[in-house]
Amino acid sequence: METLLFLFPQFNYMAPKEEAYFKMFGPQHSQAPKMKDDFSRQKDKERKSRLSLFLTKSGSHENVSPHKKTNTPPSNISPEAALQWSDSFEELLKHSDGVESFSQFLRTEFSEENIEFWLACEEYKTIDSETKLLSKAKYIYTVYIESEAPKEVNIDYNTKMAIQKVLAKPTMSCFEAAQIKIYSLMKKDSFPRFLNSDIYLGLTRKKGPGANMFRRRSRSCVFNDRGEATNEPLAW
Repeated sequence: METLLFLFPQFNYMAPKEEAYFKMFGPQHSQAPKMKDDFSRQKDKERKSRLSLFLTKSGSHENVSPHKKTNTPPSNISPEAALQWSDSFEELLKHSDGVESFSQFLRTEFSEENIEFWLACEEYKTIDSETKLLSKAKYIYTVYIESEAPKEVNIDYNTKMAIQKVLAKPTMSCFEAAQIKIYSLMKKDSFPRFLNSDIYLGLTRKKGPGANMFRRRSRSCVFNDRGEATNEPLAW
């Protein structure tokens, strides 16, 4: 009987099907189980990527919706209001138009995840339901914190691990350290560049009462037929 099973292992019903199959076809097929494991790992990775993308699309903040990808600032912002934002980064964050304009600038630098994460943390701190708190904490961690997250922010390893340890029972302040780091990064690095960007300067240079005043001043000095400067206005 053992000789028969050695010559025809496919008839050994006690052995796993894969083992009998590969014994029958020889060593050239011995790599197939490994290929199957590699394929399974690849499928798991793709499934995780799809989940992260779904979470990103379904949990976006109203001020930084992923569907708002234009770099055109809102058209109803007055130059006076935009000039107030230059007082401080804190002042800019008080105004929804300021947040939106700053978000559009960050998109041009491919770093919009910073303001989105900060806003998500602000929203997180307003939740009063334990169930919703847990759900939101997992969402923030999956989208912004964990390694290779779709919108991973730039924080150190220790801060990441501290968040991961309390993720099963998150607290109201579990993202505070990470939020402070990203806030400081935006304030010291991104905000000064925003104030010198075309997006912001375009808002502060809109035509308004100042445009007519500038034109009147330009008429105050004209040249006569002899090429001499005079303050006497000419007929327009």
